[in-house]
Amino acid sequence: MSKNMTPSKEMTQGQIDKAVANYRALLEKHSGKFDAVAVQQALGQSELADEQFAVLRRRVEMMSNLIVRRTKVDRRRSSQAALDATGRKQYTADEVVNGMPVGDGDEVDVVFFKSEKWEYTRPGFMSDDDFEKALARRGLMSDLRAVIAANEDDPEFADNHPNGAHSRDAEGKWCFVAFNRWGGERDVGVNRNDYGWYGNWWFAGVRK
Repeated sequence: MSKNMTPSKEMTQGQIDKAVANYRALLEKHSGKFDAVAVQQALGQSELADEQFAVLRRRVEMMSNLIVRRTKVDRRRSSQAALDATGRKQYTADEVVNGMPVGDGDEVDVVFFKSEKWEYTRPGFMSDDDFEKALARRGLMSDLRAVIAANEDDPEFADNHPNGAHSRDAEGKWCFVAFNRWGGERDVGVNRNDYGWYGNWWFAGVRK
């Protein structure tokens, strides 16, 4: 089962009230850290409200660009067996496949997302460190086995949504699993790589 997180209705009054209450709580918590005269001067700046609103808008837009797949994951089988079950041509490094974390949960939400332009290290390129930050912003964490299972369930998904996930190995090096269609053939790659990702990729993780 999949669902695209797309706008269904406008922001509710309850959500507005919650946003205001959250902001008020932060101000009250940290009120002793600010000088009253400086605060009054900041409040007099007309662009302050626009800047505060821009932060919320950026976060909302980031959360809207999601595809969620409810996925059953067989954690009992080996990582190689999980890859074999996808039926794709494999470009893999055995040591990375064998060292892949098993993960937790028999059924999880696998969340695919396209990063916002401001999240990229440079235009059209995402480093793995920034990839990890993008996961954290969305309340996600890496789960390569779950991403493999989601692509097994829907082999066509990567045709138009080339997607990947990453994790660190025992030595702290970045490893990846990547699903794509190249030259009319569906493939999956598993290896070490600290180069990063181009902007056409969808990134994936599971909810914390």
